[in-house]
Amino acid sequence: MSKQKIVILGGGESGVGAALLAKAKGFDVFLSDTSQLQPKYEQELQDNLIDYESGKHSEDKILEAYEIIKSPGIPNDTLIIKHALSQGTPVISEIEFASRYTTAKIIAITGSNGKTTTTLLTYHLLKSAGFNVGLAGNVGNSFAREVLNNQYDYWVLEVSSFQLDNCYEFKPDVAVILNITPDHMDRYDYNFQNYVNAKFRILQKGDAQQAFIYFKDNQPISLELKQRVLPQKHFAISLSESVDNGAYCLGKELHFHLKHNGLTFNLTPDEIMLKGKHNQINIMASVLACLEVGANPESLHEYFKTFKGIEHRLEDVATINGIRFINDSKATNVDSVFYALDSFDEKIIWIAGGVDKGNDYDKIKDLVAKKVKYLVCLGIDNDKLFNFFRNDVKIIAQTDNIKDAVEQSYEFARKGDIVLLSPACASFDLFQNYEDRGNQYKKAVGKLSKLDGIKKEQ
Repeated sequence: MSKQKIVILGGGESGVGAALLAKAKGFDVFLSDTSQLQPKYEQELQDNLIDYESGKHSEDKILEAYEIIKSPGIPNDTLIIKHALSQGTPVISEIEFASRYTTAKIIAITGSNGKTTTTLLTYHLLKSAGFNVGLAGNVGNSFAREVLNNQYDYWVLEVSSFQLDNCYEFKPDVAVILNITPDHMDRYDYNFQNYVNAKFRILQKGDAQQAFIYFKDNQPISLELKQRVLPQKHFAISLSESVDNGAYCLGKELHFHLKHNGLTFNLTPDEIMLKGKHNQINIMASVLACLEVGANPESLHEYFKTFKGIEHRLEDVATINGIRFINDSKATNVDSVFYALDSFDEKIIWIAGGVDKGNDYDKIKDLVAKKVKYLVCLGIDNDKLFNFFRNDVKIIAQTDNIKDAVEQSYEFARKGDIVLLSPACASFDLFQNYEDRGNQYKKAVGKLSKLDGIKKEQ
């Protein structure tokens, strides 16, 4: 076993970013992936003289490692990981590895829903305010790649539970937990507490200097806080009551109050470009994070107006003959769909389905019955979705073709309706990822205008 050898498992953005950083820091690097690498990543490894293999794991070479950096998509119960751990080889995440090589202040944002929007908004506000700030993690480039190529004073990171699973010393200066709702249950042995524990790893090395921002109305978070003694500075967020240190919604205004310095700050409805209750949570978390690292509150008013939201998250695609098409492909769990359905007053034709992750649809049963006119089941195996909702809403199609799903939705829609792709499921049965699903949806909507009979009677 060489103390200089680092093995990277997984050859996507996270793995290749870690390999490049490890090589730059003088380690002997070997990357292994059981799948074929994308050509662009293979070329990067070759250009940087990094040893790699694809299509297999050579256990003898992997178990020579001083340390293994595991890509987040690889479960901890994978056989090669078990073998490494059994012989005492540390297995860490790329986030953990990259954090060793930066002295910048880190804002890390996690949650079952909303973390991408909150991360991008926080980055936008700080960059607009003149901060020397970078963006990385579960959005954009890997943290390791960014640490290698850029020097910033601040990092805004989106971190998933999968990334946190193998973090041990990672200690962000500002830690945000937006919410915790059942997600990825297949990865956590269908034990919700395992998932909660993964999210709370973001706080495992915290101290009194670390800020902790959280949504107190979320029951799993509030219950967990009763079981833990945490030294961090706590900043609570609420949609239901005022808080004396944090942020809350009163009427349609957002109020901020930081007790330690007496700072108060309000946002009026006309300043809030992102609509929906879920985005009120995201905005409050983002502003608190910015204020905690020293952003001028008055300057933030102006910068909100230039934030455009994110692709594949309640994204307006088109309005055709009065029918509005919304792309919410990023909604890969039930809680995300709840917020999506709750954001509209119009009647909805809902396109849902994909790879079920242990979904419990009870939470949205009443909302679906109230708001959804028709359901289109999109996936290879639609049985669970179909059987749960067949008595609550008319199901007009079961299909494994997104073009068919869009055309069926349009056929049954009427002027003033919304066609909403909000799957509640992972995308891997039919698509490369949620971005591919969203892009194919947008392409299918774009083709509607070319169909004969587009000017149908409304």
